[in-house]
Amino acid sequence: MNGAVATGRDNSITQVRYLEPDWPAPANVRAASSLRGGGVSRGPYASLNLALHVGDEPEAVARNRRALGVALAWPAEPLWLNQVHGARVVQASPQAIVPEADAAYARQAGEVCVVLTADCLPVLFCDLDGGCVAAAHAGWRGLAGGVLGATLAAMGVPAARTMAWLGPAIEPAAFEVGAEVRHAFLARDAGHTGAFAHNARGRWQADLHALARRELQ
Repeated sequence: MNGAVATGRDNSITQVRYLEPDWPAPANVRAASSLRGGGVSRGPYASLNLALHVGDEPEAVARNRRALGVALAWPAEPLWLNQVHGARVVQASPQAIVPEADAAYARQAGEVCVVLTADCLPVLFCDLDGGCVAAAHAGWRGLAGGVLGATLAAMGVPAARTMAWLGPAIEPAAFEVGAEVRHAFLARDAGHTGAFAHNARGRWQADLHALARRELQ
């Protein structure tokens, strides 16, 4: 599917667009990564902003979330997270307050995991039977803190029966980091060296996708 139509309160029709992973997930698993257009937010938040913490109008965010829910026909409201670039993982069941976490997993049919990303990397998981799914928010701090390993541990599924999809994130050419970031990863695993390229300013261009793939391996 390329998208869906949602009608806002002002009767304007917006086209919500999203990417669907090209992965061999079971038929009962649905996954998507929303694109920027098709919402009602304005200015720097234009237009399908889904985050409440960036200064956008709460009503606009609520309308954007509803529009995405219609487009994806999700079976229930997702468990939205208060993301802090950490490695905490929670179950995607209804909770009284928004949990502080950077990943969520679900074992029950109809539960929806969601993470918010801008430059950071969304990583989606499922097992071969579709009995468990998860979503992780993986910026460099989360990756260095072990968020992907923590998510796999929370799922409790053998690695050989788990698949992962790495969504869109900042490209290496646009992601310059200092030596301290590179050192944090090499302290975890010397094999991370291939994810960093030295630049003319004496700093490093980091490849989030390569870092995530190495962490998953």
